[in-house]
Amino acid sequence: MQIHILYGTETGNAEMLAEDISDHLSEHAPEVTNLEDFDPADFDAGSFYLVVTSTYGDGELPASAQPFAEKMAAQAPDLSGIRFAVFGMGDSEYPETFNFGGKRLEEMLTCAGAQLVGERVTHDASGSDMADDLALPWVDALLAEGVA
Repeated sequence: MQIHILYGTETGNAEMLAEDISDHLSEHAPEVTNLEDFDPADFDAGSFYLVVTSTYGDGELPASAQPFAEKMAAQAPDLSGIRFAVFGMGDSEYPETFNFGGKRLEEMLTCAGAQLVGERVTHDASGSDMADDLALPWVDALLAEGVA
């Protein structure tokens, strides 16, 4: 099964994490795509999607994920058969909107019929863990469960 890493970023942190995950999974030759360059019509049931996204402003999607959200709203695709997992990045200094970017993308995809695998993982920029410290074991656990 092909692994496809989709990322939404504002300042580049989610992109860097997506690249680190890709390097970690190099034996699986994952594809990495900025959400602004991904069309919902390109979802493929033969792929497993790792979604990595930050949160921006008052809990909005980051700039590079907004065109994807607009396409999802306009196309209203049926994503039945699509499986994905979400790694959200945020900062608990903003408790009212902490990690809403990941939450919004999860809701958008599940409402279109896609299946979330596992629970959404959230990284806290104000915490002591580096994003890689959570993301790489998360990916390894997904692979151990046989998702890809």
